[in-house]
Order: sequence, then C-alpha cells, then structure tokens
Amino acid sequence: MALTILVTGFGPFPGAPFNPTGSLVKRLVRLRRPSLADVKIVGYVFPTSYAAVDRDLPRLIARHKPDALLMFGLALRARVLRIETRARNSISLLPDAGRGALNRHAIAAGGSGTKPLPAPARALLAAARAARVPAALSHNAGRYLCNYLCWRAAEAATKPGGPQAAAFIHVPRVRRTPVPRAHVKKRLLTPADLARAGGAMLTAIAVSARR
Repeated sequence: MALTILVTGFGPFPGAPFNPTGSLVKRLVRLRRPSLADVKIVGYVFPTSYAAVDRDLPRLIARHKPDALLMFGLALRARVLRIETRARNSISLLPDAGRGALNRHAIAAGGSGTKPLPAPARALLAAARAARVPAALSHNAGRYLCNYLCWRAAEAATKPGGPQAAAFIHVPRVRRTPVPRAHVKKRLLTPADLARAGGAMLTAIAVSARR
C-alpha cells in the first residue's frame, strides 16, 4: 500500500538568518531508495510564524492526507539531533519571524501540561545513530514555534483522517563551509550529516507507518 509522508522544516527566524531545515526538506523530497519506492514524499517549509502553522498545517493535511509527519526545526543550543517525544502546553512571548506573538503563556487554556508525540521515537533514534549522526531522545521541545508545531501536529493525529505518526526532530547549527581541522574546537554537523540522518529516519517512519 502506498504511503504519503509530509516532511516539513522552518524558514529563518530572529537569531537564525540561516535555517538548515529548509535545505534538508528539499534534499529529502528528492531522495530515492528502494525502501521508499512506495512512498510519496511531500515537502513543505513553514514560514516561522504561529499564523503560518495554524493556517498551513491543516491545509496540508487536508490536501495530501499524509500517513505520517516528519518535522524538523532548528535548536540553536543543541549539539546533537534531538528526537522530541512530547509537546508542552507552553508558549514563549518572543516574537516570531513575522514579529507576531500570541501574548499568552499556554497553547490550550485549561489543557493538559503536555501531549505525547505519536512517533516511533526509539526507531528514529536508532536510525540516526546507524547513520553515524549523534542523536538523543528529548522530553522538552522548548516554548517557541517548534514546540507549537509539535502540539498542533499531536492534535491533528487524534482527529479522524489525521496522520498515524507525527515526529519532530530538532537539529543543531550546521557547518556550512569547510574549516581546517586544527581550527575546529567542537565538531559541528554538516548538511550532509543531516541529509544522511534524515534519510534514515524517513525510512524508519515509513516502516512504522506500514504496520
């Protein structure tokens, strides 16, 4: 049975004029391998705004009816891939890329404190590590747009016709240009590292969605 997987990233935001998840999504959409022969990969890069998430996520799900969501976002302080396991009912007052803010502290007033993400987190972790990219499970998706998308995706997965799985991966900053090894104090991941891990995790979530 053919599957559809929606793969998403984010554009730039204050403090991050370059967001590597946009380029990663474009690479994953072009990925071809036998394990994904029956998978339709739909890519989308969200403008980094709350309004864009609320507007575009429901439209994408209604149009493409994905079996799974594989979402990526940038975490400026991360050193490894972080596979998020839950969304927090919390919002930062920091403005988004459109200078908008929700001006409240909770996503859902009176709602639960967290929502689990329906994703094969340990399979994704194993896939990233098998691709030789450091990764870890995370229970804190922050309070910014990435966490907000996690919450909305977890909600969508509970609705009739929603995706079976919704996974979110935080990626660290990447090294965009070659640096002499002697000058590197801490190894940064490269776009090739992200693409390799992303492809492995895409395969892992496809396997899970087939079950």
